[in-house]
Amino acid sequence: MSVDLSAVLIAVAGVAGTLGGSLLTQRAAERSKRRELELVRDQEDIREYLLLRRTCYAELNRDARQFTTALNRHLHLLRDGGVEEADKDALEEAKTAHRDRYSAAQMIAPDDVLARASAVNQALNKVYGQVKRLERGEPEPGETLTTAFQGQAEIWDMLRAMRALMRRDLGVSAPE
Repeated sequence: MSVDLSAVLIAVAGVAGTLGGSLLTQRAAERSKRRELELVRDQEDIREYLLLRRTCYAELNRDARQFTTALNRHLHLLRDGGVEEADKDALEEAKTAHRDRYSAAQMIAPDDVLARASAVNQALNKVYGQVKRLERGEPEPGETLTTAFQGQAEIWDMLRAMRALMRRDLGVSAPE
């Protein structure tokens, strides 16, 4: 009988080992599958964030350029003495569009891109303020059409630098 008991114990140990091994293998496979799904989700999140940044950057670049162009057009109209209400509205629309895009970028762009976008935003608003004061005939000391034109022209270089940084951030351009 002792032989039969040891055979039973050996058989039970074998079955327990087989079942335990299967259970451990199944749990390891589940952990591996979970990690794989997390990696896929992480990659999807990275792609979504890249798409979000690309869209934000394209819109910010477009609207900053349109605001700069609208300022230039407005300055030419001021110089020629022909600013009408529709011209004022067009400038306000360009300013508003840029403000909205810049606000979105503040929530999405990394610090270095945001610092460059902030410099562009400040320069645009500075020239805008000059344009509006000149339009009202109330310029601050030293503000003339010439200084406003110069300020507006300098924004183009700032826009190029901002665009280059955004392209590097997106991986479109090689790092410096």
